[in-house]
Amino acid sequence: MTDPLLLLHGFSQTAASFDHLRRALRAHGLGSDALDLPGHGAGSGPAHLVSGDLWLGAEALVAAGHRGVWFGYSMGARLALHVALARPEAVDGLVLLGGTAGIEDPVERAARRAADAASADRIERDGLESFLHEWLAQPLFATLPADPDRIARRATNHAAGVASSLRRWGTGTMDPPLWGRLAEIAAPTLVLAGSLDTKFTDLGRRLAAGIGPNARIATVADAGHAAHLERPGVVARLVADWLDDRDPTAEANNGR
Repeated sequence: MTDPLLLLHGFSQTAASFDHLRRALRAHGLGSDALDLPGHGAGSGPAHLVSGDLWLGAEALVAAGHRGVWFGYSMGARLALHVALARPEAVDGLVLLGGTAGIEDPVERAARRAADAASADRIERDGLESFLHEWLAQPLFATLPADPDRIARRATNHAAGVASSLRRWGTGTMDPPLWGRLAEIAAPTLVLAGSLDTKFTDLGRRLAAGIGPNARIATVADAGHAAHLERPGVVARLVADWLDDRDPTAEANNGR
């Protein structure tokens, strides 16, 4: 594979959250570009709020010249799904880690939108760092390795930008959800989930089954939701092996 993977981070992260994974991918001969998504990192600040929904975000990425194999984590996986459906010509492959096609029950979906809007209000009122202490204390992130600087790094984001991403790109904004459209995705797809993240392992199986024969699912052993942070070497190996299988013309084992 010659084109780099396009890495789309999760909520409250930045492109730098992929640093360990990018090093692990390089060990397999794979290049990657990590993007700061709107509302985050270099894309944050008053001039770069998330101003449209996930469909508009997908169109903007492709209009900026991005194409290739898209790797999305959590929020980034939701965005990658929208890219695959809106602009399939820009997608050579799809890797979805900790992703979902949305909340099917309309009452639950509305409740999630309301909860995210309330969190966004609190971020703007109380500051991002205060919110992050509670956000990262969720059981979803209980398996993350100890890192005293994690909150400090995420808190470099602009509060207004992160709040806007919750309002515009939260799971509840996928209305209608995308489960009924997954079979439209023709690109080869690898669905990943941490083996300890049972909720997203189940969702991952549904994603792979919905996309069809071009999709496979793999679990990352002894990892939770943020498997790329917990076990970057394993994630990189799974991606490299999938790319080898996907492209029989690739150099054997990507130089390994």
